[in-house]
Amino acid sequence: MDNRKFPIGPLKLQDSYSADERSELIRIIEASPSQYRQLVEHLSPEELTRTYREGSWTVRQLVHHVSDMQFLHYMRMKKALTEPDYKIVTLVNMDGWANTPDATEAPIEDSLRMFEGVHQRYAYLAKTLTEPMLAITYYHPVRQIYINQAQALAMSAWHVQHHLAHIRLALQ
Repeated sequence: MDNRKFPIGPLKLQDSYSADERSELIRIIEASPSQYRQLVEHLSPEELTRTYREGSWTVRQLVHHVSDMQFLHYMRMKKALTEPDYKIVTLVNMDGWANTPDATEAPIEDSLRMFEGVHQRYAYLAKTLTEPMLAITYYHPVRQIYINQAQALAMSAWHVQHHLAHIRLALQ
């Protein structure tokens, strides 16, 4: 079951990331919307209802979830960079969000376009981060750790790859 829950393995954050490692994380963030589009844009309504394991979200819900959460990751970074008092990460009820009508019924094209636009901005911002900006931290109460902006990029890159693997499993 774990290989279906975490098909690329669980998130493992490093204490620090080299410039080359950060560049690779940004490359993943930049490339992921087109990888999702290639994989899902021509799926049938039936294929969009497939799941990767019993009780999991559908492909449709995964596409909407990734778009929503990647926007959230971008927003967290912007808040961390612009609001000195932003010390606890903004959280949402992911299961709740995945079960609203826009996540269970809306066309995936809406989220693909949102994902593409947000990730263009996210990658642009990420490329401009200085060492002091990368060192800005906030607390993640679910994970119970402090995360700096380099680690936030790693989490975001892992997240898009994690759910891309879920979609691939659902479509097998």
